[in-house]
Amino acid sequence: MAKDKTQYTCNECGGSSPKWLGKCPHCNAWNTLVESVAESTAPSKNRFASLAKTAEVTTLADIDATDVQRTPTGHDELDRVLGGGIVEGGVVLIGGDPGIGKSTLLLQALDSLQRAGLKTLYVTGEESGAQVALRSRRLGLEGSQVSVLAEIQLEKILATLDHVRPGIAVIDSIQTVYSEQLTSAPGSVAQVRECAAHLTRAA
Repeated sequence: MAKDKTQYTCNECGGSSPKWLGKCPHCNAWNTLVESVAESTAPSKNRFASLAKTAEVTTLADIDATDVQRTPTGHDELDRVLGGGIVEGGVVLIGGDPGIGKSTLLLQALDSLQRAGLKTLYVTGEESGAQVALRSRRLGLEGSQVSVLAEIQLEKILATLDHVRPGIAVIDSIQTVYSEQLTSAPGSVAQVRECAAHLTRAA
């Protein structure tokens, strides 16, 4: 199967270029080209096929609108924000100022879920495993069995998720993750968008 290639797409007109240019060759707009991954022309499985199954057209009245089962995190305020808990296959992006406590909250939630019997995985790209372990001890999470992976390469993270098959995984943070398919640095718009899309499909 042919490997996807990098291309640059204009935010203004949608035109593409095989290399970065200061000015779009199609609409002449400046600084509008953004790095993306060009789809292979070889016959292959649709990359978005796993996002949703093909369904027939139906009316709203005929759809069984049962409530989605949610798993409480063990933290009432977090569960309230999540609508009652986490949903299987769901993806949640948690944002906030540096040092506000995102990593601390997620580590505590993972520990609660792990103690409740759910298989968990904490992927850390900003800290080493030892630093995460020290933080867990400061939080009083003695003997925590949360699995930890210190990795920032998307392909290795996806391979680990496929092998470990956790019930819930935390990627801390998406801004540190990069894909080998793109040449831009971690944290760039193209990297965050592509990595988030791949992780969403994996979920």
